[in-house]
Amino acid sequence: MSESTPAQAIDPSGTQSNRLEDIASGKSVEAVIHPSVHDADTAVEIKDFSLWYGKKQALYDVSMPIPRGQVTALIGPSGCGKSTLLRSVNRMNDLIDGLTTRGDIQLGGDSIFDTGVDVIELRKRMGMVFQKPNPFPMSIFENVIYPLRIDGQRDKQVLSGVCEQSLKGAALWEEVRNRLNESGLGLSGGQQQRLCIARAIASDPEVLLLDEPCSALDPLATGKIEDLIEGLRGDYTVLIVTHNMQQASRISDYTAFMYLGRLIEFGPTNQIFTKPMLKETEDYVTGRFG
Repeated sequence: MSESTPAQAIDPSGTQSNRLEDIASGKSVEAVIHPSVHDADTAVEIKDFSLWYGKKQALYDVSMPIPRGQVTALIGPSGCGKSTLLRSVNRMNDLIDGLTTRGDIQLGGDSIFDTGVDVIELRKRMGMVFQKPNPFPMSIFENVIYPLRIDGQRDKQVLSGVCEQSLKGAALWEEVRNRLNESGLGLSGGQQQRLCIARAIASDPEVLLLDEPCSALDPLATGKIEDLIEGLRGDYTVLIVTHNMQQASRISDYTAFMYLGRLIEFGPTNQIFTKPMLKETEDYVTGRFG
């Protein structure tokens, strides 16, 4: 296979087949992971992970390393399992009745499913930001330091320092420094989302999970969130679900293309968008389907 020519699967008869059609018909298809992905230091390792909601299977044998200190984007059509996978990384899906899983997800080399794992402590290691901003009905200051409050931290100097540091990290400090006692609900939508990011990083997590954080925002606010994500690179491992392929191409270092609960191709973003190894990936990122 030429590096510059996207490839399709070869079925046993020797003819080309379409992976997406094979998946839709119930066939198992192996993901294509670019070799350079394995050269990166790994923060989270997803291993042969499958998930069911009751009898309905939503994820199929997903295996992928999440590079440390980099931004990894999950793309694919609606309903392909992006958010389900993201919420599995911090065991948010545990809250759903009838959910079962197979396989493993490791953080720092340790399984998040080990019997001794404290799920609350696990989620402190992984900040989560949702599609719609969800500030608490309290002051901007109390929103940010909430994770420390529930940990029992009462030192005013510590709380003030974390608040300032987190708001600066979320590129919001200059806009709210004189309004810390005002309600977080009084901020604009984009500011509220950055406030939620400040709250997520206040507990100094290892990983940030962002579930379409710009889907409810206007283009100006979206640009500020994208600039913020750029600034978080290196300090945090970021895993982001986005329906916006242009956004993925702008802000991520690595991109994973998913379809109907399966990982199709995973590699450096510039290669996924300019020189993917699969024709199916090329068709999706160029808008020929989905």
